[in-house]
Amino acid sequence: MKVLISVDIEGIAGVFHPEQARPGNPEYEQARRWMSLEANAAVQGAFDGGASQVWVNDSHGGFRNLLPDLIDSRARLVLGKPRTLGMMAGLEASPECVFMVGYHARAQSRGILAHTVNSTAFARVMLDGEEAGEAALYGALAKERGARVALLTGDDVFGAETLPAFPGAQFLCVKTAHGYSSGITETPAAACEAIRRAAQESMETSRSMTPPHATSQAHRCEIRAQSTAFADLFCQWPTLERIDAVTLAFDAPSAEHIVRTINCLSAMSFMLR
Repeated sequence: MKVLISVDIEGIAGVFHPEQARPGNPEYEQARRWMSLEANAAVQGAFDGGASQVWVNDSHGGFRNLLPDLIDSRARLVLGKPRTLGMMAGLEASPECVFMVGYHARAQSRGILAHTVNSTAFARVMLDGEEAGEAALYGALAKERGARVALLTGDDVFGAETLPAFPGAQFLCVKTAHGYSSGITETPAAACEAIRRAAQESMETSRSMTPPHATSQAHRCEIRAQSTAFADLFCQWPTLERIDAVTLAFDAPSAEHIVRTINCLSAMSFMLR
């Protein structure tokens, strides 16, 4: 069984402040090491549970945060951007299972460092009438490609809002949110050991389950921009519909179409910084 592990940084144990997620300072260098160690714990647990192949997708910022020399040599790393499938690059290899490690709660929630894709540009993303964070968006893409989300790790707010969307998935809480940049965390060592065990258990459970059938379906996406200026910019895209001063919407034939559109809008937003 093949596994894709998508790893973000905001949901990693010990990470609470934006500087820890931002390259160019010592706190980031420590956080990316913790990120790499949690990724490696998931890799080891996946292999212990019977995985035949494992890909690790660096899914934060510029997608070049993981330290390859800290990752099990049996795994393969997906690094750098741009890439068509974003945080789910690696689905091209048709894995049966997906692990989301170090993920965070959606924008406008009380989770630690909560945001959706781009905190400067997007205040809220709706998928088919429901608020969606990165896990919901990319989980829909994984399902579309025939992969099942089997494991989620992050803070308690992320787990509460996300787990209902993935029946049968396991959630591991590595920290408890008290606010945007405060809370209680497991130590890196404790988090890694728990992730290794959870990954192994998820693999053992997944081997007895049938992956979802790969299929595309139409979706509607609504985005609330952080300002009228961003909405003005985004609506230069001719297929986007302006709903009000800060809200736009579009119809899409697939989850991949939505992910790629949102990532393009995110890239456009740098024009206004």
